[in-house]
Amino acid sequence: MARLWLFGGKGGVGKTTTSAATALWLANAGFRTLVVSSDPA
Repeated sequence: MARLWLFGGKGGVGKTTTSAATALWLANAGFRTLVVSSDPA
């Protein structure tokens, strides 16, 4: 099972957009996807 991790520290750089777009792209390609947000804010 392959895993893809996306990390980023600074706010406002598009982490959520990048994660959502990547998950959608992978799901449309037939991969099972799971997106977990751990933002404490």
